[in-house]
Amino acid sequence: MVLCVGAAAYDLFFPLAGWLEENRKYQIAFSRESGGGPAANAAYLLSRWGVGAALACVLGDDLYGRRIREEFREAGTDLRLTETRAGAATPLSVILVNTANGSRTLVNRLAPAEPLRFGPEALESLAALRPEVLLFDGHQPEAALQAMSLFPEARTILDAGSRRRGTELLATRVEFLVPSEAFARAMTGEQDLGSEAGRRRCLHALAALNRREVVVTLGERGVLYLEKGEVRHLPAFPVRAVDTTGAGDIFHGAFAYGVLQGWALAEVVRFAAMTAALSVTRPGARASIPELAEVRAALSATAASAG
Repeated sequence: MVLCVGAAAYDLFFPLAGWLEENRKYQIAFSRESGGGPAANAAYLLSRWGVGAALACVLGDDLYGRRIREEFREAGTDLRLTETRAGAATPLSVILVNTANGSRTLVNRLAPAEPLRFGPEALESLAALRPEVLLFDGHQPEAALQAMSLFPEARTILDAGSRRRGTELLATRVEFLVPSEAFARAMTGEQDLGSEAGRRRCLHALAALNRREVVVTLGERGVLYLEKGEVRHLPAFPVRAVDTTGAGDIFHGAFAYGVLQGWALAEVVRFAAMTAALSVTRPGARASIPELAEVRAALSATAASAG
């Protein structure tokens, strides 16, 4: 069982052939929509792959909140720790996808201000779940700390997309610190991640925060990680990017899957990187999640061609 604690949102996708100019009208042939959010997308992936997954987040009592709940019910995700807050609006993201290069730009309506905290009833539900892996995205740090306190033996992962209070607080406490390049630069002040020396300074500075495992995602440039104190670089798998939306969330969901299986770090990183690479070859976030068998087949084909 994996418990994902953090953000859920509803995503509206609009594809554009290029970028916007002010004071113009644009027409598109289609749009997409689905639930989103870092922790939520990870929980959805795990549920789709047949892993027991639960999500702890806050939703509003509105149309978007109801749609998100229905998606998770269909996927089989445990929502007993998801709070529907009366009078609140569900977080909403408008995602503009540049079809020329697959990049995306987000405009977010923020989550309810009052943080998620587990009361006595929720703590009983949490205790009943007995999660083996805890995945956080930093959006609900108080609830994350409660979960860590209740399950000190669980393996913990932080998806640190940006530097903010929640990611700073949890970065020093988790077993696997798996940040974006932006978080790594902001936390360490190291701007040179293109050279071996810069990468070494950055990863060792991050390792000093939690003294455990550090993995830094670099997007189309691959992944950096520490293995027995040595910096390793896994280049990105060569694919044609159609839409990069959700790729980081999908990476972290697949990372949690590998940790749950008890794999070595290098194997977990390679598996998560392939999952994310396959996801960017198709549009959308949740719609782009590859099947587990597809990821395994792609890794086998890559290993065979390398051999």
